[in-house]
Amino acid sequence: MSDTPRRYREGHRRSVVAGVRERLAADRADTLARMAALGRDFDGIVAANALVAVDDEHDPEGGTTAFERAHVTSLLAQAREHLEELDRAVERLDHGDYGTCESCGSTIPPERLEIRPAAATCVTCARPDPRSGRR
Repeated sequence: MSDTPRRYREGHRRSVVAGVRERLAADRADTLARMAALGRDFDGIVAANALVAVDDEHDPEGGTTAFERAHVTSLLAQAREHLEELDRAVERLDHGDYGTCESCGSTIPPERLEIRPAAATCVTCARPDPRSGRR
């Protein structure tokens, strides 16, 4: 009996894993670049405010400055969280758990992984629970 089908499956799996690893690495690089740009934006906001005496409470532009700073800080936090998700996805890939829902153990549809390569849950488990107000 030939082991060609088994070798084909193993080769195909390695090819799929390599493709997923490349997508995760590209997404990670994009996220790091976005974080660097946001860091520069934040530094620019801080530097611009250092040049003038800004009293956020009484200055008509103060609210805008505070909003910009808070907005960039929030975007940075989201990017850091996404980076952590990507790193966990690589760990799941290394352990052979990539594509398996962490909540229910079912297979995450390939279409979901195509859109969200770092997804750790299937669509059903990712839906918010309206009774608890949680995801």
